[in-house]
Amino acid sequence: MRTLGMIGGTSWHSTIVYYKLINELVGSKIGTRANPELLLYSINIELMREQNKEKINTKYLEVANKLEKAGAKAIIICANTPHMVYPFVQPQINIPILHIADAIGKEASRLKLSKLGLLGNQPTMTGSFIPSFLESNFGIKTIIPDVEHITKSHTYVSQELTQGKFTDKAREFFLQQIQLLKDRGAEGIILGCTELPMLIDATHSDIPLIATTQLHAKMASDFIMEKEV
Repeated sequence: MRTLGMIGGTSWHSTIVYYKLINELVGSKIGTRANPELLLYSINIELMREQNKEKINTKYLEVANKLEKAGAKAIIICANTPHMVYPFVQPQINIPILHIADAIGKEASRLKLSKLGLLGNQPTMTGSFIPSFLESNFGIKTIIPDVEHITKSHTYVSQELTQGKFTDKAREFFLQQIQLLKDRGAEGIILGCTELPMLIDATHSDIPLIATTQLHAKMASDFIMEKEV
């Protein structure tokens, strides 16, 4: 098995889910008498809340270098938004970062989806790091909610979901967004916040919901088991 470096903390709630899923997925292949070697560095989420891109890039590069020196053969960033650092960090380290949008694109391609709605926080929905990756590598188009709903979505994510608060009101809001994106032609929805699958799941929608956490964890477990990813 290969050693995997994990950069978590954004939020710690979803990091726990990543850690649990990766161990369970590997365990399903090798049994429960052994487990994968994981190196976990938990970032202080306050760094992301400051939204200082230079500081975020610098910190993630520092952490990635530490994980590489500690023996990681690849790195997984345990959240959607921090993938904004990928273009800065990846060229400066010698091991791969398993990009979350790669997992999204492969699943969407398997489902033969060519247009996806994207839900998450404001940086994820308005940033290019997921849409551009999907467009250039898979030819998949991405659409997002309108400005007013992006703001409200960001509020729910930052003030509730990342703090472990999951309410019926938030669920109702995001289900409304799914319907609005579907009405605009979305064939599936990216749950582009690692806490969103804790709030809604496939039973809530009649179009595919792409739960990034589960797909990303599966990619990580495949890497650990030395499969091609």
